[in-house]
Amino acid sequence: MTETTDKLIKSDAEWREQLSDLAYQVTRQAGTERAFSHPGFPKGTALFRCVCCDAPLFASDAKFESGCGWPSFFQPISDEAIIEHEDNSWFMTRTEIRCARCDAHLGHVFNDGPAPTGLRYCLNGVALRHEPV
Repeated sequence: MTETTDKLIKSDAEWREQLSDLAYQVTRQAGTERAFSHPGFPKGTALFRCVCCDAPLFASDAKFESGCGWPSFFQPISDEAIIEHEDNSWFMTRTEIRCARCDAHLGHVFNDGPAPTGLRYCLNGVALRHEPV
């Protein structure tokens, strides 16, 4: 395993050993869990961390119920927490979001969210670890 200040790099075998089959498929192979298949997260103040590298990504005060079937937030914990990539899969153009530290696929961001940002970060629940604070 190679770890630098900014990036965490592991071999495919290390990721497979660390993650569940579904978490591996979603985070390392840009998969998607089925809508409404994640049991959700308990209510209350919490931090949502990357399931791969434990980096803080989102806070409960930015979480909202979008009705889309996946956890939704209107902003990340910081602009440095995530990176965006153009995703042209499935015959459409979307903006994919990844963990800035380990490049784990998290989901996508859309321009149909609530104020104050107008954004909806639509995430795979299996890509997140819920940490009550």
